[in-house]
Amino acid sequence: MRDRYFDFLRFLAILRVVGYHATGWAFLSVAFPAMSVMFALAGSLMAASLDRSGPDPVRAGPAAVARRLRRLLPSLWLLAAVFVPAMLLTGLPASGRLLLWLVPVADPPANGWGALALSTIWYLRDYLWFVLASPLALWLFRRRPLVTLLTPYALLAVVEFAAPGAPQPVREFGLYFGAWLLGFAQHDGLLRRVSRRLLIPFAGLLCAAGAGWIRAHPGPRGYDLNDIPLGNAAWSAGFVLLLLGLAPAGFGWLDRIPALARAVTVLNSRALTVYLWHMPIVVAGTALAVRFGIDLSPGRGLVPCLAAVALAVAAAVAMFGWMEDVAAGRPPVLLPGGRPGRPVRARAGADAVRSAGR
Repeated sequence: MRDRYFDFLRFLAILRVVGYHATGWAFLSVAFPAMSVMFALAGSLMAASLDRSGPDPVRAGPAAVARRLRRLLPSLWLLAAVFVPAMLLTGLPASGRLLLWLVPVADPPANGWGALALSTIWYLRDYLWFVLASPLALWLFRRRPLVTLLTPYALLAVVEFAAPGAPQPVREFGLYFGAWLLGFAQHDGLLRRVSRRLLIPFAGLLCAAGAGWIRAHPGPRGYDLNDIPLGNAAWSAGFVLLLLGLAPAGFGWLDRIPALARAVTVLNSRALTVYLWHMPIVVAGTALAVRFGIDLSPGRGLVPCLAAVALAVAAAVAMFGWMEDVAAGRPPVLLPGGRPGRPVRARAGADAVRSAGR
């Protein structure tokens, strides 16, 4: 059974990511640190996948990793099938590095416009490495949870203070793998065993430390978490601890609001499609707005442009979202979460019974 609370958090995270990229409003990164939330949720799900594959995470690793990659990569391949030829036709040199579009263990090559439109690929690169590291990381976490959890954050501190020139993936490993490990802690029930009288003040202390660092060390875009790794790490860790540590036992109210429940289901079933395709849409929309002199300032042209982005993302979901169904082994549908039809076999069986009774 799906965890509807997790579904709701992922729904909010995806909306926040799209909203941030469409508006550029830095405060959104602080109001809801979506990337850390998404990595924490993914870490919990990865731990569950490893447990389903066997009691030993290391031995279970190949099967669990294969399942995760099978869910992740086909949507990337579909994106690449559209954009890589377009980039080759507009100046991208052909080289063996194009194979990174198949398995992005490093940043795949892109030309000028493609690097901006496809800039969110970093998330898939980090996600891939976190998945590959998870079997050993979960084994270590269950033996030394606190040491394992603190290691990525210690790495980030070393990079920020002693090796600021380190590659960006190393910095992101320190920042976001910590959130991934908090997902392990949630899956293993460690956060539920922490008293709220301890959890809430500790998470609040982390958030306060992060807020203080952010205020004292603004980046080139002001108080944007993406430019302030240490502040991001502390603020996001406290935020994730509160979200996961105070997770409700039930979340039934969501399904009592059909429109919202359907929206949450659809966006969760198409989260990767929305994530991959929204940035090219935002970049193209911004370029068109500049070309035709459309004012994107708040209160004027921004609302119509946001509506246009939403419609374009919905169109991309309709055109490309079916790949997520194929990758998950589900029958492809245009819009997930609809009312299931009557099974053919059951209908045929009922007809047979009625025929026999005549």
